[in-house]
Amino acid sequence: MSAKVKNKYSDKELAEFKKLIDEKIGKAKEDLSLLKSTYMNDGDNGTDDTSPTFKAFEEGSETMSKEANTQLAIRQEKFIRDLRNALIRIENKTYGVCRVTSKLIRKERLVLVPHATLSIEAKNMQK
Repeated sequence: MSAKVKNKYSDKELAEFKKLIDEKIGKAKEDLSLLKSTYMNDGDNGTDDTSPTFKAFEEGSETMSKEANTQLAIRQEKFIRDLRNALIRIENKTYGVCRVTSKLIRKERLVLVPHATLSIEAKNMQK
């Protein structure tokens, strides 16, 4: 008699993943809020009295910093969206199933990348 291959996680395991994802969403929202508040700051570093060259350098640096923060905020918003989609898959009981191979994604991978939709095998096929 062959061992039955598990093709989905148990309700208990799904509940554990849901808790992990909820925690990650909370942390990601905090990080996003911090990024947005940094971006919203007017960035006045008290350079009004310094030389014009330094002020120009500060403004250029500030622009680069705002662009970097914007990119980080966009990535963070996508991360939150991906995590929320993972919660939907938990509700549908399809969480942890590779969308390419239909095999179960290893638990270790899901702990590290809880929004993963591909097994390592499928991810390597994409390269």
